[in-house]
Amino acid sequence: MCLAIPSKIVSKKGDTAVVDVYGVQREANLMLCPEAKVGDYIIMHAGFAIHILDKKDAEETLQMFKDIENMQK
Repeated sequence: MCLAIPSKIVSKKGDTAVVDVYGVQREANLMLCPEAKVGDYIIMHAGFAIHILDKKDAEETLQMFKDIENMQK
């Protein structure tokens, strides 16, 4: 099973972006979403951005993950 967490693009150079999720940064290939830009939220699978998310939806999803984490404590 794959759990897709919205990742925010913090920098972009060509087809490669650096994305951030809760302070953890990773590289993402943007070949499948070339229109993605810095500030966009993406869904990534196997290192490739596969979908650009609406900012509001992405932020709500991230908040839900934080709420779930807080319930575990």
